Amino acid sequence: MNTRGVLAGFGAYAIWGLFPLLFDAMLPAGPWEILANRILWTLVLCVAALAFMRDWSWIKPLRRQSRLLAGVTAAALLIAGNWIVYVAAVTSGHTSDAALGYFLNPLATVALGVVVLRERLRPLQWAAVAVGVVAGAYLALAAGTFPTTALALAGTFALYGLVKKKVGDTLPALHSLSLETAILSPAAVVILVVVAFTPAGLTFGDGAGHTALLIFSGAATAVPLLLFAAAARRIPLVTIGLIQFITPIMQLLCAVLVLGEQLPPERWIGFGIVWVALILLATDSVLRAWTNRPSSPRG
Repeated sequence: MNTRGVLAGFGAYAIWGLFPLLFDAMLPAGPWEILANRILWTLVLCVAALAFMRDWSWIKPLRRQSRLLAGVTAAALLIAGNWIVYVAAVTSGHTSDAALGYFLNPLATVALGVVVLRERLRPLQWAAVAVGVVAGAYLALAAGTFPTTALALAGTFALYGLVKKKVGDTLPALHSLSLETAILSPAAVVILVVVAFTPAGLTFGDGAGHTALLIFSGAATAVPLLLFAAAARRIPLVTIGLIQFITPIMQLLCAVLVLGEQLPPERWIGFGIVWVALILLATDSVLRAWTNRPSSPRG
């Protein structure tokens, strides 16, 4: 197995797993100000990277690729929706809900494959989806609250992955991220203007450390995405599918051990049911990879 690919994958998911600590440290900035800074500083970093590499030739042909632009625009809107829900969850003390969303994401991806792509599920996949539905129902009934945040995060990210799959590998990761943030940047500027006229106002500039954190959100967004792209090129999909659980595990640990969130027993039981579904899904992936492995040559 490609060691660099595995390390890149671990790096990407570990950085994402630490996002709750980053966004919590950005308080008292609100979620909309954090979102806008994240978009704009990511774009600045991408433009700087493109300028350093003198990599502009791909932009002009985009004018003739309306279908590609429509797909990237849809992806940009979905990832922005995912970002705002996530940041709002963390900054309002609901990091565990965000972690649950990313535990549910593989199940949402499988469900979309059935509904949209008409994919046929294997028995273990059906079992995983069924257990996932049971988990959602249990959390809604026993915990007394419908897991809206978790489902919104899982749904937007699964849809983002679906749109990216439809767009294909036409654009490398840096080009895609540059285009997505460029599409979102006008809205980000409007958001900052609106926030500036609210009673709370903007917090950018309120201390060097706080301002540096808001600027750093650009690198924190771009680096793991580029690491993930590098990992996806080098290691099997089943490996990525297994190491992706680093992120929600770290997020849950951050919520409970660092941010001091209290989870009632019903929530832990709900998480446990979700983990059973994920074990079924991971088992299916490993078995399929084992079955489809190339035969060893005999001689």
